[in-house]
Amino acid sequence: MHLTRDHVARATRPVEEVRYPSSFTWAKDGDYAELVENLMGERPAGPLHIFAYGSLIWKPTFEPAARRRAVARGWHRQFCLQTRGHRGTPEAPGLMMALMSGGRCVGLALEVSCGTERQVLDELARREFPFVETMAYRRWLQLDTAEGPLRGLVFWAGPTGPGIRRSLPLPVAAAQMARACGPRGSTAEYLHNTVQSLEEHGIRDRNLWTLQRLVADEIDRL
Repeated sequence: MHLTRDHVARATRPVEEVRYPSSFTWAKDGDYAELVENLMGERPAGPLHIFAYGSLIWKPTFEPAARRRAVARGWHRQFCLQTRGHRGTPEAPGLMMALMSGGRCVGLALEVSCGTERQVLDELARREFPFVETMAYRRWLQLDTAEGPLRGLVFWAGPTGPGIRRSLPLPVAAAQMARACGPRGSTAEYLHNTVQSLEEHGIRDRNLWTLQRLVADEIDRL
């Protein structure tokens, strides 16, 4: 990898946690409870599976009962979620990853232990969806595994709205990501951890592999 821990250290700086004004509605306990009930009602028969394609690979909220290499066809990873908090600021917005339509995405199907489904879904919902309006960006995808097809829940699939930077050229994305850091760390760190974890599981995403090189080059120029 071109993007090293040294690059990450240079791109990371202390940033105070600030709740910036938003046109979205901050989710409350009742909103999360309703979402969990809906997901439990929607879930297919059998074990619950979560499709991990980014940070859930290297920082899951639960210990999976099993991990399976899985392919989501018709979707691909893209750094397209512009954020002015989390891993960015209003002055230097960050980019976070989502699944967008087209192509194929290789990730991991994380099996949830029987009896822990509600707890796991609640923890995931609170981690992934700070706003009520964003709760719509979850889907049950058909996943291909070596053991056969299964349906898995994925977060941040097909988001829309003014904060989505669709089809951003990789050099432009890299320039933004190299400069972005928020209270949760830098965008460079997020990218580094994701690419490294994918490599450890024998997964190489061509766009992310190119992007990590471009971000490293951009940090070197700064």
